[in-house]
Amino acid sequence: MSVLAWTLAATAGLTVLLAANLAANLACFRRPRPARSGSLPEGRVSILVPARNEAARIAPCIRSLAALEGPVLEILVLDDRSDDGTADVVREAAAGDARVRVLEGAALPEGWTGKAWACAQLAEASRGDWLLFTDADTRHEPGALAAALAVSGDAALVSLWPGQELGTWSERLVVPFMLVLLLVFLPHWMPGRTRSLGAANGQFMLFRRRAYEAVGGHAAVRSHLVDDVALARALRENGETLRNRNGAGWVRCRMYENAAGVWEGFSKNLRAGFEGSTCSFLAFHAVEFGWGLWPFLVLAGLGLTGMVCQDVPAAMLAGVQAVLVLAMRGAIASACRQPWTTVLLHPIGQAVVFAIAANSWRLYAARRVTWKGRAYAGR
Repeated sequence: MSVLAWTLAATAGLTVLLAANLAANLACFRRPRPARSGSLPEGRVSILVPARNEAARIAPCIRSLAALEGPVLEILVLDDRSDDGTADVVREAAAGDARVRVLEGAALPEGWTGKAWACAQLAEASRGDWLLFTDADTRHEPGALAAALAVSGDAALVSLWPGQELGTWSERLVVPFMLVLLLVFLPHWMPGRTRSLGAANGQFMLFRRRAYEAVGGHAAVRSHLVDDVALARALRENGETLRNRNGAGWVRCRMYENAAGVWEGFSKNLRAGFEGSTCSFLAFHAVEFGWGLWPFLVLAGLGLTGMVCQDVPAAMLAGVQAVLVLAMRGAIASACRQPWTTVLLHPIGQAVVFAIAANSWRLYAARRVTWKGRAYAGR
């Protein structure tokens, strides 16, 4: 076989291993069933919503939170120095519900990211035995909280990964890769205290208060731009159990509404998710390239140069790997209710993700990360 064919044999073997990992993860990443009467653990829930300039999106979130079934003690919204009337929109959406309170955010201290500081203030003001952190752009079905509580068991954290609403083509190309990262590359089925395996989605994180406080809460991850992942890793390192579950059908979210938002948001997160480890960042993207883009590039190159019939083993290996990659994307799309266009456009989306990763690297190297009008050195 040619050198190209041997290279494809290696990446095809990698893809088979990743497919097995995906199958094991999907077996764990189940959608919670509706809670049965009497199946909820003891304790009341404080729902905590950090909000900075969310006037255009927060009203549906507040209305859906107020309609949640289960032991909701309070719904606290921290207005993080908004200048668009966010607090007034929250009060109007609450429609007199005494459980909804708006807190005025304090000035951002040095060394903190905006969201971590907002969440820390919310936790400090809360009184519940459980803390549900959720974002202003989410909408919750009435049974979502009860379903999450019912599957909590001995877990310190239950994180539901919402069904993502994808309006523009940029969203369809990039946003689904959040679940690709979670389900294809991380072995969540593996028990233990390995820090690097911790992950969670800040759009829905339900903590036991005692576990949250035991690791220092958001103060422990004050400088992390991807605070949800950092907190999940801290919990796992502390010997706690995490449960990531498929929240499609229970929670909905539209993270971004245009290409600029997708580019900025993922540029903020991609490098930060690896904290300070340059080696991990580079190694991961090398694996991702071999899995998600290399076979498609080979097929395109062989087709354009007319070499398909001259290197049949390479063409066959690339074709088999490409089909397996698309089948893996199809399994994720089916489980998480993603449009099938996200599967068919995988090679383009993967190429865009690499472009965003390069931009994320550039921003962090230059220490010029910005988000919601604030500048960060990046971690």
